[in-house]
Amino acid sequence: MVDRETRGGRAGRRGRRQAGDSAPSIVRSERYRQLHNRLNLQTPLSQDRVEAIHDTALRVLEVLGIKVLLPEAREAFARAGCPADGENMVRLDRALVARAMETAPSVFPVKAGAAHRELVLGGDSTVFLGVGGAPNYSDFETPKRAGSFVDATNLVRLSQSFDVIHMLSPNVEPQDTPPETRHLLMSEMMLTESDKPIFVYARGQPQVLDCFEMLRIARGVDEERFRQAAYCYTVINTNSPRQLDIPMCQGIMDFAAHGQISVITPFTLSGAMAPVSIPGALVLAHAEALAGITLAQITRKGAPVVYGSFTSNVDMKSGSPAFGTPEFIKASFAAGQLARHIGLPWRGSAPNASNAVDAQAAYETQFSMWGSLLGGCDMMLHAAGWLEGGLTANLEKFVLDVEMLQVFAELLQPLDASDPELAFEAIAEVQPGGHFFAAQHTMERYTTAFYTPLVSDWRNFGQWTEDGAKTATERAYGIARQKLAEFQSPSVDPAVKDALAAYVARRTEEGGAVPVS
Repeated sequence: MVDRETRGGRAGRRGRRQAGDSAPSIVRSERYRQLHNRLNLQTPLSQDRVEAIHDTALRVLEVLGIKVLLPEAREAFARAGCPADGENMVRLDRALVARAMETAPSVFPVKAGAAHRELVLGGDSTVFLGVGGAPNYSDFETPKRAGSFVDATNLVRLSQSFDVIHMLSPNVEPQDTPPETRHLLMSEMMLTESDKPIFVYARGQPQVLDCFEMLRIARGVDEERFRQAAYCYTVINTNSPRQLDIPMCQGIMDFAAHGQISVITPFTLSGAMAPVSIPGALVLAHAEALAGITLAQITRKGAPVVYGSFTSNVDMKSGSPAFGTPEFIKASFAAGQLARHIGLPWRGSAPNASNAVDAQAAYETQFSMWGSLLGGCDMMLHAAGWLEGGLTANLEKFVLDVEMLQVFAELLQPLDASDPELAFEAIAEVQPGGHFFAAQHTMERYTTAFYTPLVSDWRNFGQWTEDGAKTATERAYGIARQKLAEFQSPSVDPAVKDALAAYVARRTEEGGAVPVS
């Protein structure tokens, strides 16, 4: 793992506002590329209760079982000693689950299109990803509408533009592209507009194999080398309660067989698809995650997997999902404990339930972020741009969330308390009643001493008013448009671009691949 403090000099790591600038500068920082979470993690569960939840989840799998809809997955479980019954229910032996937890890696590297974008998942690493899979899009000037390919491209470009976003997400579903070729267009776009690790849809083996072939073209590796390292990830959502559907089973098996990452995430809402008690919901989520992880490991020992959790509650008046709630936060803390109990990287999230880019969106997102970070997440999904319970991806909220992520990234930096930073000479230099503005210690450090905000405007009311009295939402939208106007795609070998375009053209002419449902 590369030490962040060796990546370039201190000067230039933080953007700063030049005198007379009317808006904050746009911050980029190499220090944000591989973050390490050394915060004191929260442990709402005593160790005996962690073990009780784990044991109860194993009991659920042993006694009640999980419904497995893909015949090939049922055959894999049967070969492992756990045949399905006539209702396609598979009951997992706890010894099999234990062996799966032993073979699943606790730490693994993730390849990218550029060496400085490669990551490590596991240990104390923390990576942030944007909103994923929203069917709709909105921005300051655009009311909510169905997502488009242009929207998806713009959000990938924003993801590329900020170092604090570490991996790509399928930010918005481009509904103006045919389902049978959408995976081709999205993969080509992600591989040419970014050099960060990418997401691949798990919507049936033909689509997955298309995307894997495009990755091999882009990264210049043959199939054997591709299987030896993780180049992409997918998200596997179980059908709570206690069901693995056909595309999700197939995705787990395909990604495991090819050595790629499955983020196995039950979506358990207390009071709806899970017990109303948070511990009960955690038992169900843990059981479903263990089943998916076991399927990956019996497909290929050592396949990289991430333990995912997305446990929250519903509004018992309307039935709508709620996020950023006390229940979500406590469930996140506890899920982190369960992930550490089985020794796997953990995926958290930063969702909110607000319908607008407003105070609710901000505070619910930040509560969720704290829940994931203090729970010890290795991956934080939906960390930028999520709105309306995940139904909408919003442009200016993406930038507002990046501001929060950059502040968190600064919090994760070690505090330099070396002797020069104790500033004894500066204190001696400044007489009682004086000020430190012109002290030598200040003059040597003022350009890099503090974080320069991306969106926040620290000018006084008069200056802010004279400059148009723009709200944070308006400023964030302006920053997003500026970044998109200035965007330059990363350098990609023209031969690689041509090969990707030729593959997409050929597969499109052949009809692409119909998603499996």
